[in-house]
Amino acid sequence: MLDSLIRIGILAAIFASVFVLSQVVLGAAWRNRSRVAAVNKRLELIKAGADRGEIAAQLRKNAPREFEEFPAPIAAMLQSLQRSLFASASSLTIGQLLFWMAVGTSFITIVLILMASIAGFSLSPGIFLLCFVLAVSVAVGFPIMFINFIAQRRRKRMEQQFPIALDIFVRALRSGHPVAGAINLLTTEMEDPIGSEFGLVSDEISYGAELTDTLDAMADRWDLEDIRMFVVSLSVQAETGGNLAEVIENLAEVIRARASLYLKVRALSSEGRMTGWILTVLPVLTFVGMFLVNPAFYLSVAQDWIFMFGMPALIVWYFVGVFWIRKLVDIKV
Repeated sequence: MLDSLIRIGILAAIFASVFVLSQVVLGAAWRNRSRVAAVNKRLELIKAGADRGEIAAQLRKNAPREFEEFPAPIAAMLQSLQRSLFASASSLTIGQLLFWMAVGTSFITIVLILMASIAGFSLSPGIFLLCFVLAVSVAVGFPIMFINFIAQRRRKRMEQQFPIALDIFVRALRSGHPVAGAINLLTTEMEDPIGSEFGLVSDEISYGAELTDTLDAMADRWDLEDIRMFVVSLSVQAETGGNLAEVIENLAEVIRARASLYLKVRALSSEGRMTGWILTVLPVLTFVGMFLVNPAFYLSVAQDWIFMFGMPALIVWYFVGVFWIRKLVDIKV
């Protein structure tokens, strides 16, 4: 009996020691993470000794542009891709991304053709088409989906941070700070992505740019209506006068009410949006997964002449379905 009690006591002491040690280690790691997360990318670059101009160029590297040299449909797709690259804070430019996509597509296509040839399948036009479509799905489809996912997360983070930034802006104005000083306060108090964005605004104001122009440019980069309403409020107050702090405080309340309504709409439409995501991603995953599991399933039918007409038709219908689904689940609030 005594031996059992001693054994239980030792096990309890070991458990307590491990628990206390884990709490200490995890607590220290969490505090360090919170301290590091409070510093945005712009402040890190300044601390590293980078020039303000270089910092502004790096943070605006993927700022959306018009692509007027391309036809309208291609320009719209390139602008949407560059907007996603900017929102995702990717280190790649759109030119570099397209280059690596082309390299990946070419490499995967050649490898698949060689593997099909080694497996004993005759190299027909259908085989070339199948290998090319699979390569595009892997080298183009998956990176774009990943970039869009990261961009959407950071865009939501930006929307969540903006009312908090307005609250800090109002408090700074009421404590006697000028508008430029209040914006500069946001650059040191807010995390990314909004901290670095207001840092760009602060630097541009220091270089002599108009406040409304710099904020309007930030709204265009992120494509957010909340920032545009902020710009309109500043413009109207500059022309008509009035208590700017009160105007911005009311705007923050409107933005929060709008965000609450938006979340309710998203909750009510969550089933349709999830269905849209599944119907968009599942065909690509199924196509790639089936080929990896059983390549002969596609390679055996790719030699038929009707495959040359059926495969492009399926791709066209897929994109028509994706476009139609996006229109159905894109609810404006």
